[in-house]
Amino acid sequence: MTATLLRTGLRFLISNKHFKRRTISALYCGISEEQNILLNYNQFCKIAPLTYNTRSVHQMDISVNEQEIDNDCDTKQERGQTFFWRRKMRTLHNHLDVDKDGVISYDDFMLFEKRFSNLGHLTPGAKTEFKKILDKMWEEQWGEISPYNLICIEKYLEKMRYVLNDSALRKKCHHFLPFLFKAVDKDQSGEISQQEFQLFFQCLGLTHDDAIISFSHIDTNDDGKISFDEFITLGREFFLTEDPTKPSKYFWGPLVN
Repeated sequence: MTATLLRTGLRFLISNKHFKRRTISALYCGISEEQNILLNYNQFCKIAPLTYNTRSVHQMDISVNEQEIDNDCDTKQERGQTFFWRRKMRTLHNHLDVDKDGVISYDDFMLFEKRFSNLGHLTPGAKTEFKKILDKMWEEQWGEISPYNLICIEKYLEKMRYVLNDSALRKKCHHFLPFLFKAVDKDQSGEISQQEFQLFFQCLGLTHDDAIISFSHIDTNDDGKISFDEFITLGREFFLTEDPTKPSKYFWGPLVN
C-alpha cells in the first residue's frame, strides 16, 4: 500500500512539474536454471507474440512485434540521430564501463557478468551460459577478445547506431536480458518486486533512491512488480525507441547529460 502511494505520488509530482529537472536529476541522477530461463522466455515469446528458436536463449530469432517501435521514428531516415537516443546510449556505455576508465573493455564485460552472477541466484550452468552470451556479443560487436580492444564513447555510439539500423542485429540486442532478470529475481517468483529491482540497480552502481524512482515509472500498472515479459520489453525498447515519452527510458536509471 505504502509503496503504491509512493510510486503514484512521485509520478504525480513529476508529471505536474512540482520537481524541477535539476531536482529530479539529484534524486534520480525440477528443471535446470537454464531451462527455466528459456521456459520463461518462450512463454514471453508466445505472449508478445514472437518467433523464436528454442536451441538456447542467445540463439533465439526474436521478432518482437516491432511495428510500434518502428513507428517511433521516420523509417525514411537513418535512426540514431536524435540527442535523446544518443543520451540513452551514453548512459548504457557508462554502465558497461564498470571500472569507469572512460572505455569499455572485455574485462568490463566480465565484471558486469560477475556483479549479477555474484548475487547468488543463478546456477553454475546459467552463469556459464550468461558468460557465453556476453562473449558472443563482444565478438560480434567489437571483434577479438583482447586487452587492447577498447571501446570509447564515440565508437560505441557509432556501433549501436549501426545495430539500430540493421533488422537482424536489432533482434539480438537484448539476448542477455533474461539472465539479468533471473539474477535479481531473488525468490524465483517470475516477477521482480521493488526490492529486487534495487538489486538490479545495485549491480549498475546506482542507489536505492534511483531504483525507487525508476520503478515508479516503469511499473505502469501500479501492481508493485515487473513481470519477465515487462522486463524484456522495457529493456529492449530502451535500445530501440527514440520516443522520449516511453517509460522504458527509465529502465537503466537516470540518463547521463
